[in-house]
Parts: sequence; C-alpha cells; structure tokens
Amino acid sequence: MTPIQILNGSGLGHFGKKQKPAHGGRLKHGRGNSKYGGGTSYSHGFPKAKPYDICLCGNRRSATISTGSLNEMGHTEMEGAKQRVLRPGMVLLKRYITHKEQVEIVKKCRYLGIGPGGFYQPGYQDGAKLRLQMMCLGMKWDPMSRKYDDTRPVDGSEPPCIPREFSLLVKRAIQDAHALVKKEYHVSNVEDILPLTSPDICIVNFYTTSGRLGLHQDRDESRESLCKGLPVVSLSLGDSAEFLYGDQRNVDNAERIFLESGDVLFFGGKSRHIFHGVSSIIPKSAPKALLEETRLRPGRLNLTFRQF
Repeated sequence: MTPIQILNGSGLGHFGKKQKPAHGGRLKHGRGNSKYGGGTSYSHGFPKAKPYDICLCGNRRSATISTGSLNEMGHTEMEGAKQRVLRPGMVLLKRYITHKEQVEIVKKCRYLGIGPGGFYQPGYQDGAKLRLQMMCLGMKWDPMSRKYDDTRPVDGSEPPCIPREFSLLVKRAIQDAHALVKKEYHVSNVEDILPLTSPDICIVNFYTTSGRLGLHQDRDESRESLCKGLPVVSLSLGDSAEFLYGDQRNVDNAERIFLESGDVLFFGGKSRHIFHGVSSIIPKSAPKALLEETRLRPGRLNLTFRQF
C-alpha cells in the first residue's frame, strides 16, 4: 500500500511488527511544562514544525483551561441516549460527553496542539502528506515507521502528557460500558467481553471536512496488549463522521454507523482487530454551541486512547 493510496482513503495495509518503546518499555509520564503539561521544547538540530491551530483565529483567552474542570462537571448525559453493544467487545455510547466537557477537551487539545510536540501534518519520505493534523500524547507514534517512540523524527520534540481529566473521563466511560455489557449479556465478568484498560497513549487527529481514512487495523501496540484485546477508546468531537467496520478489508461489506460529537466508541476483546475507517466527514454537522464557544475549525477532532 503506497502513501498515495492512504492519502486517497483507499485503505491502509496491515500494520508492521509491534515495536517496544524506548527505555525498557516505560513511558515517561509527567514530562514537559509542569504548569500546562505540554511537551518539551524542540531539540537542537531539528527544524521547528509549523504549529497548527485547530480553532479559528479569535480571542486567545478562550483556550484557558480551568484545572479539574472536566472532573467537576459531574456525570455524562447517558439517560435517553442510544447506548449500543454493536458486537462482542464493541460498544457505542451515544452523546456520552457533555457539552461542557466537549468544550474543555477542544480547548485543552488546542492549547497543547499549538505548543511543542503539538499538531503537525505527518508525511513520507517521498513528500506525500496525510490529510490530517496529528498530535500524540504520552508517547509518539510515527505513521511512516509504524513505531512508538519517546520523540518524533520531524523535530525531536517529546509528546505532551495525557491530561488527567482525559484519563478520568475514559475511566468513567469504561465503567459505564461495562455496565451496558453486563446488562446485555447477563455475565458476571464483563472483562471477558470488554477487557479493562489503562490507556497510556492518546493519538489526537483533526480531519478537515475532506478528510477520510481507509479500512485498517490498529496493531502497533505491544503483543501483550493485542493478545489481551485491550480496547481502543475513541472520542468524537465536532463534525460527524461515517464510520466503517468489519472483519475484512472490504468497504462494500462493512457495517456503517455515524459517529457524532460527544460519542464514545470502544473496540476490544474479540473486536480488537476489526478493520475500521472513516469514509466521510459530514460538513456543518457539529453542534452550533460547541463551535460558538470554541471556534473549532470545520472538521472532526478524534481522540483515540490505547494501552501499549
């Protein structure tokens, strides 16, 4: 599969061999600016990557983050929403993330994204570029080498830490997903269907309205993580996306669902190795209130958490 095929959304090939992180496999938590949790400054000898602002130009003060604000917002709006177990190990929590939480997530991602280790456009040696902006939290993933590392080759910067508020939100979502699985399958040990996870990596992608991603598998985590079926946890914000998934890389036979702003999707257990992708972004589908408070650019902000 060539980089151009990836750019055109025609599909992604099988991921390469799993790679162990540097320094004995231990991730460096707590790195970077202690006040804001940002990544380290650019290393000497590397070109400085041009920062990308996921929000339109406006009042910079709108990106101010209140410490612990996500944790203080209370529980999410699950009541009345259509929570679904799509298949064993695959759970969709519709409209799970509250409006206030979405605003804070966008602001936090925007703040980290314009700093060291923030958003950049991944590319390949032949000059081809992916049609997205990417930022890694916790550890760097390089789409060209398909490896995890402590620094990114483009500028030598280290990724920012995963904000504690993000981790708490994911932990809470897992608990609610487990409750749904238990109700659906009437099992005593829900972890047999959807394993428990403690994510130490988050890949944040911003897709414009023309962005898409071909069917692929997430297989770059450790052998232990993959064998246990530790789930990928995906948060969607902004414009909606048509999401495809299936057991084979076949677009025609793939199942299709729409992921809207505030949705949380899990795929783990028997569904950990599904082929999945985004066929289209639905323009002008983002919640108006979210755009007014954050000035998020047209497109979709997607955070995927996983445990190495």
